[in-house]
Amino acid sequence: MSDAHDNPRDRSLGRVTVLGGDRGGRYPHGNSLLVAGSEETLLIDPSLSLIGRASLPFTDRVLNSHCHEDHVAGNHLYPKAPLLLHEADLPGIRSLDAMMEIYGMSPRIAAAFRQVLVDDFHYTPRPDATAFRDGDVFDLGDVRVRVIHAPGHTRGHCVLHVEPEDVVYLGDIDLSSFGPYYGDAWSSLEDFERTLAQVREIDARWYATFHHIGVVEGRDAFLERIDRFAAVIGTRERRLVEFLAEPHTVDEIVKHRFVYRPGDPVPFADDVERRSMTQHLDRLLVAGRVEEVEAGRYRAR
Repeated sequence: MSDAHDNPRDRSLGRVTVLGGDRGGRYPHGNSLLVAGSEETLLIDPSLSLIGRASLPFTDRVLNSHCHEDHVAGNHLYPKAPLLLHEADLPGIRSLDAMMEIYGMSPRIAAAFRQVLVDDFHYTPRPDATAFRDGDVFDLGDVRVRVIHAPGHTRGHCVLHVEPEDVVYLGDIDLSSFGPYYGDAWSSLEDFERTLAQVREIDARWYATFHHIGVVEGRDAFLERIDRFAAVIGTRERRLVEFLAEPHTVDEIVKHRFVYRPGDPVPFADDVERRSMTQHLDRLLVAGRVEEVEAGRYRAR
């Protein structure tokens, strides 16, 4: 292993280095974060892109912002480094069975995806992983990493504020045009909305994402991007209400596609559409904006 950062896509933000992922950090790749203090180094979310590097960055500890396949894909490169994960997502890294519970996939695709986790994302159980909690601070010597619990994407998803560099690592609040992802069994639309409101108030110099954007400089640019990112939720809900001008079943809602584009070759798209849009449907029913006109068929009021 080496301290050298030999990738031209890497970006230095003082004692923080954003390790640029392949394909611009697009899934399944991502941008890892290396934080170097005077006493200790911390690697956050080692991605698949680390595997192809000429030399691996050295780290004393590894931290996962949450337990999803692309964020733990490089953990196996550091088998002796202590591994840290928020307590709410900790079961997922301790066993493959628990990892699959996070997704909650239908049986027809679960077995195949389970193998993908092992073969393509190098999933390696870490029963030795230790938990952290909201507000915990990792003192690396002259540099501190503060944990901000930011659930919604997963139960344990966290944002990390590196001080005094003033870098906020957003994880999978990735500011992309795709918008927020809340399509797993351990996801929550309402938690994600609360998280977005909370994170919007964080004033920092730099904001780093795991996918796509990489680094955003300055609060004004960040606010523009996070507002556009959050607006996707409202767009999905508005489109659902428009679709329900005529009565439809949940299966028809799933087939119509509100999260993915029709025809996108995503094997788990039906599962994600169902979990995502039933959350919207449920709250529209509670709000009285949608009614069940007959068993299993819904229409906007």
